Amino acid sequence: MSLPEEMTAWIIDAFGGVDAFRKTEIPTPTPDPGEVIVEVAATSVNPIDYKVRSGQADVFAPERPAVLHGDVAGTVAAVGDDVTNFQEGDRVYGCAGGFKNCPQGALADYMPCDADLLAPAPASLALEEAAALPLVSITAWEALVEKAAVEPDDQVLVHGATGGVGHIGIQLAKWQGGTVVATASSEQKLARGRELGADDGALYPSEPVAEYVARCTDGRGFDVVFDTVGGDNIERCFEAARLNGQMATIASREEHNLVHAYLKGLSIHTVLMLLPLVHSVDRARHGQILRRVSDLVDDGAVRPLIDDRSFSFDGIGEAHAFAESGEQIGKIVVTRH
Repeated sequence: MSLPEEMTAWIIDAFGGVDAFRKTEIPTPTPDPGEVIVEVAATSVNPIDYKVRSGQADVFAPERPAVLHGDVAGTVAAVGDDVTNFQEGDRVYGCAGGFKNCPQGALADYMPCDADLLAPAPASLALEEAAALPLVSITAWEALVEKAAVEPDDQVLVHGATGGVGHIGIQLAKWQGGTVVATASSEQKLARGRELGADDGALYPSEPVAEYVARCTDGRGFDVVFDTVGGDNIERCFEAARLNGQMATIASREEHNLVHAYLKGLSIHTVLMLLPLVHSVDRARHGQILRRVSDLVDDGAVRPLIDDRSFSFDGIGEAHAFAESGEQIGKIVVTRH
């Protein structure tokens, strides 16, 4: 495939608000050895994307001007040397750029990607749907499959039933044989969590931890507690876990007193899925995880929950504003056209 010399990209010149994006023309990338060029169909908004844009997560930010967004789904347009697992025309997805020490991100016509970070997109999904999955699926997989290693009949508490990572966590925990209770802020969100496979739910604004622990586990506590919220929720996770239980968190950015975790003998796992990207280590594992996720999607065990509102790249600022509002249910997808 012959690529154009220039392409359209949506960049930021400096950290800023949702109006920081600027549409412009930049040179079309060519693949380095081990890379493919993906013609971008869609990306999705993750909290790290708007935190990088605003400067809240400057430790993960690329040099500016920058093309942001890690999640991508699209079609392979060019293949670099040493790449044997993809060819032109393949439908792929992954989380592959837009951060420190990474190629440009997905907010452009074409995106250079380390082939190790990609996998074939699920055959049963449109590329726009597949774009919702990479970062959140890898995060939930690392937490519940690799680290906490949910086993059959484990009682699992997943915080954030309709959050990006939470809704995948429900499905992965069920796939592993767990009995899943999900928390949410509204009855509508609890209902969506049950549709995704949760066996029960807890409305956290009105039901104290002690009450749903008593109701759902006979007071014993959960074998595995998955925190996708952070902040004060860390302490609620300590309270909800059983003696010698496990907790996995993806949002432990504050200082916390571990005395309650110590008195319960908890094993605490932290997950930061960006490590392979920004440190260039063990990247092939991400591609392998996404291949497994593709199989689960095509087998009907996992599906993305996507908010009804959709956005185009020209509306990327609006997509970020909606994401920061917290009003969405599931993932926010942004399409190039």
